[in-house]
Amino acid sequence: MRVSSSGTRSATDARQQTAPSATTARQPRYRRIVLKLSGTAFQRDAHGGIDAQVTDALARELQALHALGVEIALVLGGGNIFRGVARQSEHRIDRATADYMGMMATVLNGLALQDALERLGVHTRVMTAIAMHELAEPYIRRRAMRHLEKGRIVIFVAGTGNPYFTTDTAAALRAMEIGAEVILKATNVDGVYSDDPATNRRAVKFDQLEFLEVLQRGLKVMDATAISLCMDHQVPIVVFNVTQPGNIQRAVCGEAIGTRVGPRRSQQEESSRCRR
Repeated sequence: MRVSSSGTRSATDARQQTAPSATTARQPRYRRIVLKLSGTAFQRDAHGGIDAQVTDALARELQALHALGVEIALVLGGGNIFRGVARQSEHRIDRATADYMGMMATVLNGLALQDALERLGVHTRVMTAIAMHELAEPYIRRRAMRHLEKGRIVIFVAGTGNPYFTTDTAAALRAMEIGAEVILKATNVDGVYSDDPATNRRAVKFDQLEFLEVLQRGLKVMDATAISLCMDHQVPIVVFNVTQPGNIQRAVCGEAIGTRVGPRRSQQEESSRCRR
């Protein structure tokens, strides 16, 4: 996946605007979703960490989406605090140890988002793939599905609980397990490009891609394991820019934003498949 040339700071500042009102929004196309948020969704700039205003703005967007009756599960990254692969080479940390440290970083993001959501009156559950009973529930598939049915937002942390697997793979795995209709891959770019548009003016943004195209072209939408899981179970992925206010709701309502990865279908066929 290639980035656009838009500035991170201005996009983050735009995020502070008020999310669109649920009363004026279109009806959601998807009833149950997995929203994959990278750790950068919690930071204001390249320095990392968890920014309170950015986290609160994200919580307000999720509150508006929740008010539409969408069942929301989130899978969080932790790169704003600790990025396992990068630190492994930088500090000569054992790969498995670095991955476990990255999983712990996702827990911090999950607790911060839970706090922001519950201050808005939205009931949540943090479920972890690594046991830590004082902080979060252990991940149990049927319990997670029951939380969603009861209208709670479920926040999955600690990835798959295993080193050598990314949080993208965790998002694909959880989507299969809970029967999600789509994975929303929220990033700070506006879709998938053939090349870096900042250095190649001829770079083309894809509106739609098939799973095999992503693997054959080597496009960094998600890792190959995640793409293969989604392809096997025919779960589409929508890659979009989360820093633009209201984009989460637009993606759930089926608006043509970002890049859709999945089996090629007409808009009418996709609408018919996704609506219940």
